[in-house]
Amino acid sequence: MTRKDSVIKTEKLTKRFGDFIATDEITFEVLKGEIFGFLGANGAGKTTAMRMLCGLSTPSSGKATVAGFDVYRQTEQIKQHIGYMSQKFSLYEDLTVLENIRFFGGIYGLDNRQLKSKSEELVQRLGLQSETKKLVGELPLGWKQKLAFSVSVLHEPKIVFLDEPTGGVDPVTRRQFWALIYEAASRGITLFVTTHYMDEAEYCDRISIMVDGRIEALGTPQELKIKLNESTMDGVFYQLARGAKRSD
Repeated sequence: MTRKDSVIKTEKLTKRFGDFIATDEITFEVLKGEIFGFLGANGAGKTTAMRMLCGLSTPSSGKATVAGFDVYRQTEQIKQHIGYMSQKFSLYEDLTVLENIRFFGGIYGLDNRQLKSKSEELVQRLGLQSETKKLVGELPLGWKQKLAFSVSVLHEPKIVFLDEPTGGVDPVTRRQFWALIYEAASRGITLFVTTHYMDEAEYCDRISIMVDGRIEALGTPQELKIKLNESTMDGVFYQLARGAKRSD
């Protein structure tokens, strides 16, 4: 049954590339303000699913809506209501910090007054007051990632898609990054996060675990650990990846 506060809904969403099925009839819902983890090993189909939900790739079959818009017919409306941060750094390294903020703010439709106030607020929140004229390419990776995330929510979108956002950063920076995610969720923004770090599942309200293009488990981290009698999410994923039979 569909819930009224769902902002992402899929039903048997499938993507084929020739004979290869990248995502195989995935069905799930994401609620408003939720931190929803989309977990799985590299190649499990996470990024393919995210690209369909962002309106960047057309499904082969199935149904899906994002922020109330259809992924087949209303991709431009979807793009206007979401933020996106790719697993590969998404800002321009040959522009300064402030130039990147203003450039993407303009793309997101902010006017000059909004750009000024949002830029000042973002720079102060990240502690980058002395770095605004520095090229983004000169910043440490952790700061680049935090800046990219902050820019992706600059326009207060309904949903933000984060594709492997903490890949390649150290554990301390990962925790700082997740603090930004929690802060965005507290403002009512829905966070859809793909990751292959099983420990990051503990930070999510609910998680979906992808194995070979299919959703093999869906629930809160605690629910899945109880269901499979495991103490860690690594153990849960290990069982699922090897086709362990789940309890009803």
